[in-house]
Amino acid sequence: MTELLYMTDCYKKEFDAKVVNVEEIDGRYFVELDKTAFYPKGGGQPNDRGKLISKDKEYAVINVIKKDGRVLHEVEGVPHLKIGDQVRGEIDWDRRYYFMRCHTAAHILSAVIHKETGAFITGNNISEDKVRIDFNLEEFDREKFKHYEDEVNRIIKEGHEVRLSLMPREEAFKIPDLVKLKKMLPESIKIIRVVTIDGVDVQACAGTHVKNTSEIKGIEIVKVENKGKNNRRAYFKVKQ
Repeated sequence: MTELLYMTDCYKKEFDAKVVNVEEIDGRYFVELDKTAFYPKGGGQPNDRGKLISKDKEYAVINVIKKDGRVLHEVEGVPHLKIGDQVRGEIDWDRRYYFMRCHTAAHILSAVIHKETGAFITGNNISEDKVRIDFNLEEFDREKFKHYEDEVNRIIKEGHEVRLSLMPREEAFKIPDLVKLKKMLPESIKIIRVVTIDGVDVQACAGTHVKNTSEIKGIEIVKVENKGKNNRRAYFKVKQ
């Protein structure tokens, strides 16, 4: 199992690790490390990019995936690496930090809508230019989304602390707000990562997040859609 450094420190930009495997899959080359700060694609959040450095050689990391508990770093070109080699990983920080701001903002928006309507998120996707969130919301009122945007920006401006906690499964599910997720998380997951936005939201989440809501700066809801019965979709951007 790869040690996931981002689970406890989303701000780690560089790290040292050991190569535990190098493999070719359909003409693509993947490097597995004993630990990593690179986030693999999942939970609606894109993968990190960056580079691996070994002695005088650099390998661009163009994709990161999770497979059977392992994190595989796809590198550009044929890597001249072998098991046991020491490497230094460097993350494309601008890309990572943008996704951190987006992901925490998505939690705040979902918390605001749930508090006012009882609706839950049914799907989400963070892209390089916007964030999409789907809700099981009965009524479709475009005007209310302006109110939700104002509430999110108020919370962002207030500067709420964001905390990460790793908890045993049974302890985590004693938290009332997490009970609704119990059936969604496989029994094989014994340790739950809980993201708490003080006074705002508590969610089980393995994504990357900022330490304080003020870092997000603000959001703008740019589009809302009616996707059918009890299915509403909102797109937002974080302010630069």
